Parts: sequence; C-alpha cells; structure tokens
Amino acid sequence: MKTVLVTGGTTRLGAAIAGRLRADGWRVVTSSHRADAGADLVADLSDPAGPARLYADCLGLLDGNPPEALVNNAALFRGPDETLRRLAFEAPKKLTMMMAGRETGRGAVVNILDTRVLGAADGESDDAYVRAKRDLLAFTRSAAALYAETLTVNGVAPGPVLAPTQVHEAAGELLTERPTPADVAAAVAFLLAVPSVTGAVVPVDGGQHLL
Repeated sequence: MKTVLVTGGTTRLGAAIAGRLRADGWRVVTSSHRADAGADLVADLSDPAGPARLYADCLGLLDGNPPEALVNNAALFRGPDETLRRLAFEAPKKLTMMMAGRETGRGAVVNILDTRVLGAADGESDDAYVRAKRDLLAFTRSAAALYAETLTVNGVAPGPVLAPTQVHEAAGELLTERPTPADVAAAVAFLLAVPSVTGAVVPVDGGQHLL
C-alpha cells in the first residue's frame, strides 16, 4: 500500500483530500499543528524547524521509509506576514526538497495553490498569503524540472471553496457556484494516480478540473 503525507489533513479541505485518498487505497498520514486534532503527527509548520521535524517523524512512523507522496495543504489565511509565508511557501518548499532526497523509488508532490496566483501579479496589493502562494507556484514549476529524476511535482489551484473560519467573504465575492472540497480532492487524486503528468497546475473553479 502506498503512503501519502497530507499536511493539515484533519480539517476542511485537507480532510476531504485525506478521505478521498483513503478511499482510493492510500495509507494516509495526516499532520496538524494541534495536538487535539486527531492527526497522526503533530508539527508546527510555521516554525522554521517544523518541516524537518515533521518529515523525520513521518520516516519514523514508516520504519525509515519515505512516503510515496506528499500533499502540501496546510494553510493559514490570516496572521503575521512571516507566519503566512512560512506556512504557505517555506514549509512546502522544504518538505518537497526532503522528498526529492529519497534514495529509493519515485515520489510525488502536489502543492495546494490558489487560483488568484494564476492571473497577473498585483504586486503590493496582494496580501502576504497570495504573495506566498505565488512563490509556491513558481517553485512548483521549477521543482518539477529540478527534481524530475526522483519526483513528480504538480499543483492544484482551487477557486473559493470554503470561507476561512471567522472570516467573511468580501463584497462581490459571493458565488452561486463554487468548487467543492470533493472537486479539489478529485484533482489531487488524479495527479497522484498519473505519475507521467508533471509540472502541471490544475485550476479547480466552479466544479471544473482543467489540465
């Protein structure tokens, strides 16, 4: 049975991705920053040392073997700029690099992005979360080529799926049709099931999966 590590895999979109992959036959290892979240591993990915601790703990759980796949899903929508950057860009980058250092087998990484990063950059008008996701998009594309010998690296860029907890949607952003967590999970599952696809960024908006 193949194993996948899903960061932030116990709530919201992460829980949907983890559930879909379990249904597809994966052994799913989830992580959370909260000890009471029911995750397999607890790690604070906003801590610069958090990604290395998480990966080491995952290897320990798997008897020293790296997971076959990684889904970088953990996110925070509000908070200090540096915390948002560490969660949305630096942690996924570090975990991807550690996955690329595998000595056996081929791995796969799917980074959860945001459709807002697929348009023209707004510069300073973008908030810290969007700026970090733009950097993750650029890294996803470069990593697909840089680590091609050991990893398949892709991204999924959802449109608005679930409003952040305790955050209201801005005026003009209410949608009559939006992608569901199941739509996003299906896109992730597809990319992990087709190892020949690499360097793709899949927008998921209004229920549409585009490749």
